[in-house]
Amino acid sequence: MRLPVIVPVLVLFSIPLFTACTSRERSPEEIRQQTANATAKIKQDTVAVAQGIKEGISKEHVVDLNKASQSELQSLPGISAAQANKIIAARPFDNADQLVTRRLMTQAEYDQISKRVTVTK
Repeated sequence: MRLPVIVPVLVLFSIPLFTACTSRERSPEEIRQQTANATAKIKQDTVAVAQGIKEGISKEHVVDLNKASQSELQSLPGISAAQANKIIAARPFDNADQLVTRRLMTQAEYDQISKRVTVTK
């Protein structure tokens, strides 16, 4: 991931902004302090962006039982090609619980995927 590269680039581009914002000459100490503050803010924002990316990547994808392809169904934990084909053949579903009530899978198998499946009509 190239996220850490963004920080130095943003710092380099932000330094002229801080030096050009005022009409009076600033001391090197003032410039150093403002640059340090800007860098700290960028670092904080970069950490937040990285955490958001991590959450987005790890977020579980929800699969619609009435519309999902065989490969999408197989992306669910424990779903084989044969089970995916059975689910497709049993469509349409009124709710996801019908995977159990129609005996397409056990309750324990359903519990593993229940938060990752939905049904739209």
